[in-house]
Amino acid sequence: MKQLDGRHALITGGTQGIGGEIAVAIAKAGGDVLLIGLRDDNQAQLTLNRCRDQGVKADLICCDLSRPPVEYTGKLVEQITSAMPDVDLLVNNAGTYLDVPFFEMDFERYIKTMHLNVSAGYFLTQAIAKRWVEGKIAGRVVFTGSINGLLSEADHTAYDTSKGAVAAMVRSLCVSLAPHGIRVNAMAPGLVRTPLTGGAIDEGNMRHWMELHTPNGKVPPADACAGTVVFLLSDAADHIHGQTIYVDGGMSAWQQPPAPKSF
Repeated sequence: MKQLDGRHALITGGTQGIGGEIAVAIAKAGGDVLLIGLRDDNQAQLTLNRCRDQGVKADLICCDLSRPPVEYTGKLVEQITSAMPDVDLLVNNAGTYLDVPFFEMDFERYIKTMHLNVSAGYFLTQAIAKRWVEGKIAGRVVFTGSINGLLSEADHTAYDTSKGAVAAMVRSLCVSLAPHGIRVNAMAPGLVRTPLTGGAIDEGNMRHWMELHTPNGKVPPADACAGTVVFLLSDAADHIHGQTIYVDGGMSAWQQPPAPKSF
């Protein structure tokens, strides 16, 4: 028997990058998947097919989660109920990453970051968890956090703020939902190659710089994060509540790297 046989997982931002790899890993573990993505494009279809190749059901709902949740949550929950009425796993992965200096950040970009990285997961969890409590379902929730919720960068103030909020939200939702048998945790990547970060990693000596700032010297692909999410969704993590697990090659444990002899 596989880890997630008979389970039904909803994954936001599930068509590519870390979310896509999480979806495929859940499918490999035996779970049906329902992806929420911005658009039904070639990448979305590729991820769906990779999931279906594992012999599970895989479907897609398109929705822009960067809007105020009040504009879409009701309709989205109706679509989810129609496509996968037995959702018992929720992965709040959708997010955006802006490289904007603090003094250049404007309200529109700031609030869009907050809507997508924080509010979408908060209100979707609220809507899904209400159904779980009513049905006495011991659901499981995993958020995608970030090492930036712990360590900060000067040009990523909005993103860092949002991921710090995710870490706090996971703890708070744990306290609210654990009495109902619902587990809430987070997986927080360090430096990982994704469609969002690929361009920056390939620029000049950036990859070498990143490797120097990670104790294990690696900048892995997105699938490095997926196994941790499957674990947190599985029975093996039954007594883990309110935790953020860093998948960062040891970066969060390092005060600072030693000065390189040369670049």
